[in-house]
Amino acid sequence: MRIDILAVIPELLSGPFEHSIVKRAREKGLFEVNVFDLKTFGLGKHRQIDDYQYGGGAGMVLRPEPLAQAIRTLSEEAGGYDAIIYLTPDGQTFDQKMANRLSLKNKLLLVCGHYKGIDQRIRDRFITMEISVGDFVLSGGEIAAIVLTDAIGRLIPGVLNDESSALTDSFQDGLLAPPVYTRPAEFEGLKVPDILLSGHEAKIEQWRHEQSIAKTQERRPDL
Repeated sequence: MRIDILAVIPELLSGPFEHSIVKRAREKGLFEVNVFDLKTFGLGKHRQIDDYQYGGGAGMVLRPEPLAQAIRTLSEEAGGYDAIIYLTPDGQTFDQKMANRLSLKNKLLLVCGHYKGIDQRIRDRFITMEISVGDFVLSGGEIAAIVLTDAIGRLIPGVLNDESSALTDSFQDGLLAPPVYTRPAEFEGLKVPDILLSGHEAKIEQWRHEQSIAKTQERRPDL
């Protein structure tokens, strides 16, 4: 799978993809992540990428010309994208089901918003999906791009050492994950539930399912 990211501040993305699961996936050749600087496509000798809003108002807007040139150039180099995603607070809220669907794609382009956003004409002409990581505003879409890339990448077959691990994460089955324990069996007077020490696989799975239901009802009844 390939994810290309078009960023205003590409430096924000240099660290997260050089560690942990994403790094290992890239080294195995299972997952390709490329970061592109929008300023490369900027206008004039100063590589301008933003300008004032028509109609007045605080905050700058990313100009359409650099974005259009970047999207066209990257699309041609990639041989096309399955989706061109704009990361914006007013997009569809990202969740595990969406991560699952996107992990089945081959090539994605993530367009990072900045300032007051991008010119609407780019959204109208080029963007095929608009995604938000939550009901709050970030300084830029780069942070949201990290979230999407990590959530999608870990679902690709072969990325995790134990592929069943992703299948038991919170939200995969509409429930929150149950409590987990490790050694020692007793810590400061608190003991691991006896059922987990029983070795009875069917009863353990039933206990975990019941715990997931109870936790979901308590913390996320909306699910």
